[in-house]
Amino acid sequence: MPLTLYHVAWCPDCEVVRDKLADLHIDYEQVIVPDIRPMRKVVHEVSGQYFVPVLKDGDLVLTETDDILDYLDKTYGQDRIPGR
Repeated sequence: MPLTLYHVAWCPDCEVVRDKLADLHIDYEQVIVPDIRPMRKVVHEVSGQYFVPVLKDGDLVLTETDDILDYLDKTYGQDRIPGR
């Protein structure tokens, strides 16, 4: 199952995550959500909150930019944990 990134185009934190995914050559599904937080129902269904970026990898859901970047490095980057 591919990664899914929930984001908005103008969000600086979302751009940082998109850049990291590109740097690591990771394929992912993009879900561009509405600019208005209360309308981000799909984000709320996945994460329990309305903020972006949100990254979903299988059953794992990450909602903080630093956590997302750390996870990507450890799981898919040079810092990845062997056997993952």
